[in-house]
Amino acid sequence: MTGSIVLFGPPGAGKGTQAEIIVEMTGKPQVSTGDMLRSAVSQGTELGLEAKGYMESGQLVPDQVIIGLIEDRLGDSDASGGVLFDGFPRTIPQAEALSKITDVSAVISIEVPDEDIVNRIVGRRMDPETGEIYHVSFKPPPPELASRLIQRKDDNEDTVRNRLAAYHEQTKPLGVWYSNRGILSAVDGTGTIQEVSQSVANAVRSL
Repeated sequence: MTGSIVLFGPPGAGKGTQAEIIVEMTGKPQVSTGDMLRSAVSQGTELGLEAKGYMESGQLVPDQVIIGLIEDRLGDSDASGGVLFDGFPRTIPQAEALSKITDVSAVISIEVPDEDIVNRIVGRRMDPETGEIYHVSFKPPPPELASRLIQRKDDNEDTVRNRLAAYHEQTKPLGVWYSNRGILSAVDGTGTIQEVSQSVANAVRSL
């Protein structure tokens, strides 16, 4: 399949895990705007320096800077057959801008109800010594480790619900926007990682 793929879904939907499967099946490189920003800033490129100014002042990096970085990335040889966008676009204006610089031929949306997302994220615990992630319900830690596990600052219910509200307001409408273009595949993200992976693989095969 020629053209790029967009993968989106709410925070905590497991996009990172599923992105690996899409990359493996399609051979398209995964493009994360966060990674691109960090790389451009560290390399001191013109766009990177511009982005750094916004980031250091606590402002969001404007869409035109992000689109510029993506356009540069699409010029790399490994992107000639399209890329996998993970976490971008997040708004319809971003999707419109993206459509002007690359052909998005498929969009996979991982659908997970809000309450499932809250339970997934709020129940996460991290071992500060190893970085291993556990979950109070789905992946309980060995008893001898339980006392040293921590909950990350952002993994509290208020923060998660605020992030979900922002997702529903800004990003969820992308589903309708891409569906109207006939390129959206919705995947049920509520099963096990293996079940969701199988659904994602089936969606990729049907593209």
